[in-house]
Amino acid sequence: MHPALDKAAEIEANRKRYEELKAAGDTAAPRALPPPTPRDTAPIAESAVIHRETIPGGWYTTLRLKAGTALRLVNTSGTSGVSLFAWNANDPSERYNSADTVKIQWTSELRKGRVLFSDMGRVLFSIIEDTTGAHDTIVGGSTPASNARKYGDAALRSTRENMLLAAGKHGLGLRDLAPVITFFAPVIVDASGRLVWRDGVVGTGDFVDLRAEMDVIIALSNCPHPLAPDARFAPGPIEAIVHAPPVAAEDDLCRTATAEARRGFDNNARQARI
Repeated sequence: MHPALDKAAEIEANRKRYEELKAAGDTAAPRALPPPTPRDTAPIAESAVIHRETIPGGWYTTLRLKAGTALRLVNTSGTSGVSLFAWNANDPSERYNSADTVKIQWTSELRKGRVLFSDMGRVLFSIIEDTTGAHDTIVGGSTPASNARKYGDAALRSTRENMLLAAGKHGLGLRDLAPVITFFAPVIVDASGRLVWRDGVVGTGDFVDLRAEMDVIIALSNCPHPLAPDARFAPGPIEAIVHAPPVAAEDDLCRTATAEARRGFDNNARQARI
């Protein structure tokens, strides 16, 4: 065949393949995510409440959640950050992975419709309600060192110490911990590449609902985020409510919003069959 004809055939074959891939990508495009949940909506019926507790400022708690139940974190006092870490309750060597949660979903903006991934590519939690869309999974929680820099006192309660205490209640330790996600922490990357706090985004009454997609152990730490602009250590209480949410439908947003989430839920299903 003439070289010019060979080239034309190659171009046409490449064009055809491009069109096929483009069409496949169009059908797999992510679903549009909804706006934040209004603060005065999505009430929990008292009959659906399984457990309720208040976590004082600076303190922590640890809970076990069954798959299908949900955890609502309520920012009852406008505090600047509530950190969470989670493990697979049936195999704690599987745990929350902040890096995978960000890179698998191609975004660090976690809000209603997104999921939290484990380090095994499975879904630990779905975010089914959320009033802010302002949560940090990059910086991590406070430490004695960050408290020393920020408040001049390394002895103040910190998320690092709280997580170690919570892990210890389940026979776990330092090797079982990794970076946390901190809710109600409006951190963004500015034009210069710095991580900065956005004032005025989070307030009293904000909440987020996390539906457990497997049996999980969670640790919660109610300590201020390292980048929060508070001048003194005075975190207020938050409320944790475990409840029975509506059963996820076939077209559940979190399970169908992206191809990546669908693969994560497929991994959950495969594990359940083993």
